[in-house]
Amino acid sequence: MSGFPRIIFFGTPDFAVASLERLLAAGFQVVAVVTAPDKPAGRGLLEKISPVKACALQHGIPVLQPLNLKDPRFHVQLRSLNPDLQIVIAFRMMPRQVWALPPLGTFNLHASLLPQYRGAAPINHAIINGERETGVTTFFLNEHIDTGKIILTEKVAIGPEETAGELHDRLMKTGAGVVLKTVEQIVSGNAGEILQESLIADPASLKAAPRIFREDCRIDWNRDVGTIHNFIRGLSPHPGAFTTLDIASGEKQILKIFRVVPEPMDPPCSPGEFLTDGKSFLNVGAKNGIIHLAELQLQGRKVMNTGDFLRGFGRIFHETRGI
Repeated sequence: MSGFPRIIFFGTPDFAVASLERLLAAGFQVVAVVTAPDKPAGRGLLEKISPVKACALQHGIPVLQPLNLKDPRFHVQLRSLNPDLQIVIAFRMMPRQVWALPPLGTFNLHASLLPQYRGAAPINHAIINGERETGVTTFFLNEHIDTGKIILTEKVAIGPEETAGELHDRLMKTGAGVVLKTVEQIVSGNAGEILQESLIADPASLKAAPRIFREDCRIDWNRDVGTIHNFIRGLSPHPGAFTTLDIASGEKQILKIFRVVPEPMDPPCSPGEFLTDGKSFLNVGAKNGIIHLAELQLQGRKVMNTGDFLRGFGRIFHETRGI
């Protein structure tokens, strides 16, 4: 393949790596990668590089790690690379001086069917809301977040038990294929440009996907079992839904819950109350039934299935409630 187009790739996490590798495998020229600065991590606070940087170094691609995307020195670096096209996946909001630079534009891969679920956490919110379908979208960047003209979309069904982590991995692979198709269409001059406004019949129908903070992950046991089930799998494995154990001794413990089985029924206990035989099952009361816990993690411990968890920590559930 010729040296056209010269691509600059912006991204940081694993979700972006699949697309970068797909482009390279297809023979496209990525002249530089822009990713987050290295961060100290672990007990030794050693510098940890992003997955995208690791991929770039493996392929011998120059890496830029600006602290400030508005820094004029960074803009000089970008211009010196003479990019024809820029691709952004799971990265920061970009100033106009950056996304407007290449003649073929800058496009983004978003993990939803835009205009639905604009925002930082579309995968989580789609599952939390009980959606049965989502997908990926490529669109040209503009001044506003996730509102640019749509190039391509591809739908993906959501399994009834699927977690956010599992859906993330499937959308990552689907998205890599859509990114490749998008580049091919842009290069051939056949890229679609659908205004998102044309897809919005009623603005009130739009569902948002804002960033999720720690307190947003607390389980409300007063809700129905289906809602709780979706909430837990929509936050699994990261950032993780949790409840606070109010132990009889007065101690409080954080319990993260990753997999459950909901059972609608006449509740045998009040919302937030635990039921267990201390050996094989651990259930929690909800508004209209019980939640069977299947995979969980006590603060500071490893993730366990219910049987292993009870063998190690079953004693704490005497007169314990989730709050």
